[in-house]
Amino acid sequence: MIRLCLVRLVTVLAVVLLAAFGSGCAKHYIPNTDVPDTAENRKLINFCEQYRKAVARKDVAELIKYASPDYYEDGGNMDASDDIDYAGLQDYLTERFQDAKSIRYEIRYRRISKERDKIYIDYTYTASWRIMVGNQEQWERKVDDNRLRLIEKGDSYLIVGGM
Repeated sequence: MIRLCLVRLVTVLAVVLLAAFGSGCAKHYIPNTDVPDTAENRKLINFCEQYRKAVARKDVAELIKYASPDYYEDGGNMDASDDIDYAGLQDYLTERFQDAKSIRYEIRYRRISKERDKIYIDYTYTASWRIMVGNQEQWERKVDDNRLRLIEKGDSYLIVGGM
């Protein structure tokens, strides 16, 4: 009887110690992301959330403030006719938003990485927008992956690509 109690006690202690040890090694993530919870990552996610909210508001002026003068997007192909630089960004955003009556833009942050002076934010977005088709309003939806490319600017960031 005493031996059985001792075995149970040792087993319980072992389970408790393993649980405590295991949880100490577990990574903690920023809620609703796949990004490790660090002060720097939280700051980056907060910046990206400001960007996301500006997209949902169709706030072109705010989005331009987030863009670096070195902004450049090649459209992911060899055709230079669809490339966008800082000078063309305002027109591009205005054109993209003009037909949308409202926008819902959600982001699931997947990864943050750095390479030299660039910061990469990989995410999956769900975009829904309401447009007029003939005399009726219709919702369109797109889910895709994207990457914002950022640089540090003082105590904040600027977007150099990926809008």
